[in-house]
Amino acid sequence: MTWSLKIARVAGINVYMHWTFLILLAWIFIANLSAGQSTSEALMGVVFVLALFACVVLHEFGHALTARRFNIQTQRITLLPIGGLAMLEKMPEDPRQELLVALAGPAVNVVIAMLITAYLILSGQDVQAVMAPLLKDLSQIDLSKNFLPSLLFINVVLFAFNLIPAFPMDGGRVLRALLSMRYDRATATNIAAKIGQFLAILFVFLGFIGNFFLIFIGLFIYLGASGEANYETQRSLLSRLTVKDVLMHQYTPLHAWETIGKAVEILLDGQEKEFIVTEDNQIIGTISRDDIIKGLQLLGNEERLKRIVNPNWIRLSTNMELNEAYEQMSKNKLSICPVYDESGQLIGVLNQENILEAVMVESAREGSRIRQGV
Repeated sequence: MTWSLKIARVAGINVYMHWTFLILLAWIFIANLSAGQSTSEALMGVVFVLALFACVVLHEFGHALTARRFNIQTQRITLLPIGGLAMLEKMPEDPRQELLVALAGPAVNVVIAMLITAYLILSGQDVQAVMAPLLKDLSQIDLSKNFLPSLLFINVVLFAFNLIPAFPMDGGRVLRALLSMRYDRATATNIAAKIGQFLAILFVFLGFIGNFFLIFIGLFIYLGASGEANYETQRSLLSRLTVKDVLMHQYTPLHAWETIGKAVEILLDGQEKEFIVTEDNQIIGTISRDDIIKGLQLLGNEERLKRIVNPNWIRLSTNMELNEAYEQMSKNKLSICPVYDESGQLIGVLNQENILEAVMVESAREGSRIRQGV
């Protein structure tokens, strides 16, 4: 995610903070001062938000470390003003594994709440008494006196909110995992998405007659549910195909010592936007339209393509599932890959545009089958 600052690396996972998070902290500080609070009280509000987001980061580490048990790595955790985001390579296919990964985040909030509760009890405080004012109006609480009870309350809210059975919340993935124990993954996702969309419409309706903020929550849930359903539908369609079904046999390789200007001519003369780059009859990398344009801007017409080639490329095999190929290309941020047959011969290339076209074709075929009652 662009415009993010790396702030830590824990358990081999990079933690980033988006720059807009700093704006949130500044806004909270200024808003507290404008509300008549002293500087120390305003700073306490900022500290509380930092503590809250520390809990959010721990929540995301719950997902990430549990996913690691199933050999699924986490690219990064990013701190945003609306919460945290753990970018897993993918969710587990096994519904039991997905259930554990989805529940791990909320479970962290439960553990934090239990630890705070234990501390309050051991320090001689009446938990029920100190929590009662928070249920009335959290915004009016003196954080200098009620810091831990407020943090306890927020963790309970985070636990409950995240278990709403709708994407993109953890509860949507829990629901999908449970449904996947009975249905195939695509069907389970569609059922979970429809339930999520129903809840989203309910939130929007309640927002119009009550708290306006619920409208934004409803829209967030609706878009998340739709996005997850579309993504799983695409995966289901791709799983029916192999790389051999859609690879391009006709392609234009570029030589590493050709000029950027020559690449521009080839780019403008045809429909290809991504190319493999060779040297001494061996592939040394790939290059995209954006790479060519950027190279032209920075280095000029006469510079060699070897200066701008992307050396990180992967081999695809003809019998590989198209869905797996797509995931590998997305993971490595590749727009084109060479394809080899069983004997190790280069027989074509596959690019992202090909894959998207395959999705459209399979979707059209699926629609035709449904209309014909097949």
